[in-house]
Amino acid sequence: MRTSSRRRLVAPVIALALLAAACGASGSSAQSPDGAEASGQPTEFTAPTLSGADFDSASLAGKDAVLWFWAPWCTICRGEAPDVVAAAETMDGSVEVIGVGGRGARSEMDDFVADTGTGGLTHVVDESGTIWSSYGVFAQPAYAFIDDSGSVEVVAGALGERALVERMTELASS
Repeated sequence: MRTSSRRRLVAPVIALALLAAACGASGSSAQSPDGAEASGQPTEFTAPTLSGADFDSASLAGKDAVLWFWAPWCTICRGEAPDVVAAAETMDGSVEVIGVGGRGARSEMDDFVADTGTGGLTHVVDESGTIWSSYGVFAQPAYAFIDDSGSVEVVAGALGERALVERMTELASS
């Protein structure tokens, strides 16, 4: 009987741990497999946008930018979406915000953007996960803060509007 009770307690704990891992940790720095903080230079890429245009990351050279990594099924990403839009509006174009949708089908990404009101942002499609991997992103939401000199800091987890605006303000003032 004791073993049965333990199993009933362990199953919900495992389920919660898996859910937390799937949607990312709150505000922690992304780490590579060797434990180093993911930072360095931006990765160059080209990708289609959800609106059908081509996006070339070279267009960000010399600009302050934030890449927002999200998945269409991630409830934390959905909750974070209004904060991302509000932070982008607060910064009034001084920091470019690009959504990087991954881990889902393009149609699901379209639905995510429509449902969350993030259509005012540019969103690139990363169905293969290549862009995510190149930035060391393994959980969502995550952010790559890229300053105008090309330095990158990747942060995993939800940040909320205040923290996003603070980090974006630091980017714009450096």
